[in-house]
Amino acid sequence: MPYNDGQSTLFFGPWYRKSPFFEATQRAGAKAYDIYNHMYLPGLYTDPFEEYWHLINHVTLWDVSVERQVEISGKDGAKFAELITPRDLTKCDVGQGKYVVITDENGGIINDPVLIRLEKNRFWLSLANSDTLLWAKGVAVNSGMDVDISEPDVSPLQVQGPDSKNVLRDLVGPAVLDLGYYYFMRTKIDGIPVVITRTGWTAEVGYEVYLMDGRRGVELWDRIMEAGKKYDIRPIAPSEIRRIEGGILNYGSDMTLENNPYEVGLGWLVDLGKKADFIGKKALTKIKKEGVKRKLVGVEIPGPQIHAWATEFWDVTKDGKKVGHLTALTYSPRLEKNIAYAWVPIRLAKLGTRLTIATSAGDRDAIVVKKPFVDPKKSIPKS
Repeated sequence: MPYNDGQSTLFFGPWYRKSPFFEATQRAGAKAYDIYNHMYLPGLYTDPFEEYWHLINHVTLWDVSVERQVEISGKDGAKFAELITPRDLTKCDVGQGKYVVITDENGGIINDPVLIRLEKNRFWLSLANSDTLLWAKGVAVNSGMDVDISEPDVSPLQVQGPDSKNVLRDLVGPAVLDLGYYYFMRTKIDGIPVVITRTGWTAEVGYEVYLMDGRRGVELWDRIMEAGKKYDIRPIAPSEIRRIEGGILNYGSDMTLENNPYEVGLGWLVDLGKKADFIGKKALTKIKKEGVKRKLVGVEIPGPQIHAWATEFWDVTKDGKKVGHLTALTYSPRLEKNIAYAWVPIRLAKLGTRLTIATSAGDRDAIVVKKPFVDPKKSIPKS
């Protein structure tokens, strides 16, 4: 994987796992990879801006099998799922998914997965980048509950962009068009067992196709590419540009175990009044009552384009003193602006606050603005 000087290389050793689609991504010309959940994640095929525009205007295919699944099952499966998240899962029907946070005893964020309710007592947690399987196993072993925690043979692809509906309709029939946002269906694509969800990491219209037989990864990839040919489908990497525009967070950079849901704008995922007890309830109740001392905010950085994305946590300063840092930055082609997320003290989180960013190209002025930067009501992915 080339880095800044074009010389560094990422070696594909056996110590990291390859996805069932790895050979297909190589064949498709992936020229950079990231490490995510101990696996190789395609990071670039052509150019981040070219990939972005193809996502916005057409349809794209992503290998995101790095979104490893934690399966919760057993007689007390629902009870255990309620224990590890502050979101009220009595409002999640079988056949539905929910965006959730998993919190520790201090209210810190362990992960922010998509939870899928397969059966009354059977769930998948489609993970961001952290070892939640180990956390869940550790909680379960002393919980006194009849629950099984495992990692199933499940590997998702994402089909994202305005023509994703056409591709999925051609693959599995018109019933897929009736799926509501965050709902799913079980089906087969040419005999390959899959779960298809109306979810994605783009804030665009899209689906995730969860392969349930890892031996058939390349076969599934080829079938989707074939169905998408007439819609100009292209493999791309997860779009950092589009996810920042859409206000989507990335675990490990925008938030870590040191942060709580209220600080990062995910307080709406915390149902303190839910009937079931959950880990971190006492701490989160206190945090909400006392208020947070810092906040993750959106900022615009006027002037020329800086980068396609940030490679460092650049300092944020006010009146010459460091007050925080950037967690993510990109240039939005459609807004023609540099946009970013930044951690700042709560006193500097007010819209319109002026800040300074110490970029690799020198100090740049910035201003706190609303996020998401594009489509704040999520009208596009729900359409």
